[in-house]
Amino acid sequence: MSEHGPCEAEIGRDVAADPLLSACTGDWVALGAPSPRRPATHDPASAAVILEVLPRHSVLVRATAGGRSTGQALAANIDLVLVVAALTEPPRMARLERLLALAWESGARPLIVLTKADLAVTGTATHSEWLSAAAAVAPGVDVLTVSAADGLGMDELRGELAGPSPAGRSAVLVGPSGVGKSTLVNALVGTDLLAVGPVRASDRKGRHTTVRRELIALPAGGVLIDTPGIRGVGLWGAGDGIDSTFAEITELASGCRFTDCEHSSEPGCAVLAAVEDGSLPSRRLASYRKLQRESTWIQARHDARLAAEERARWKSTHKEMRRLYADRERQGRHR
Repeated sequence: MSEHGPCEAEIGRDVAADPLLSACTGDWVALGAPSPRRPATHDPASAAVILEVLPRHSVLVRATAGGRSTGQALAANIDLVLVVAALTEPPRMARLERLLALAWESGARPLIVLTKADLAVTGTATHSEWLSAAAAVAPGVDVLTVSAADGLGMDELRGELAGPSPAGRSAVLVGPSGVGKSTLVNALVGTDLLAVGPVRASDRKGRHTTVRRELIALPAGGVLIDTPGIRGVGLWGAGDGIDSTFAEITELASGCRFTDCEHSSEPGCAVLAAVEDGSLPSRRLASYRKLQRESTWIQARHDARLAAEERARWKSTHKEMRRLYADRERQGRHR
């Protein structure tokens, strides 16, 4: 979206090919005209080239699928991360903690949105169970209960998205398929803008009706980025995000005898003492350890890849220098 309205744009050659640094939904970019040597395949009148991605104030990043040691930016310059879950499904605390870690790490504020409140009576989880689960795994995070069908909680959600400024807030929806993200967008926009699909009765899983990320302007103010359903979310550099998600463990850790305490078997560990007296659930500590191990592992792989790339660059540079010196020596002998 430019000052002249919507236009198609190609990503320029100088823009990073790294999926973490290249242009993604929500980015502000510098546009230029396409090169005359490389004409665009679409309408030349509306064509443009992304020359540069401007600095971001926040970015939601996950580990790239396939086990590669790179990150993938899902949405940029966001103020809110709407972590969406359906009241028709039982609370899955581990998935909620993972999504919250990504949300906190992005630099935006997470907000839990519980959908399908009109169907919760016949569902497998009750509202009170979800509120208890959210209080247990997301202390300090606001929770909204909504229903796109009957309008419950929608005005409150619109108010969160509109925010205090005239431009409104920028938000991104994250959550698995079938929780009602596209239906939520349609209700906020006021029209059937996005396709929606049924949920399988056998396992309550939804189909991927959303296949791309898209930024949508809202009538009441603000913009919303819809994302395809995410079942498996790999953490990417989420150290601070994990600490924010498990704030009570971070606070307890300040009372440990050793500053590098790993909360496994060390004497004087305040975290283990809290598990022993029942003030900290053992499941919560196990989840914290799991996410910490994953984050450390992916960061080590990333550092190893960067080191290998640096060695390859130096090797290529030294090879080129040896070739230049050899050429000069041969030219000197021929004189």
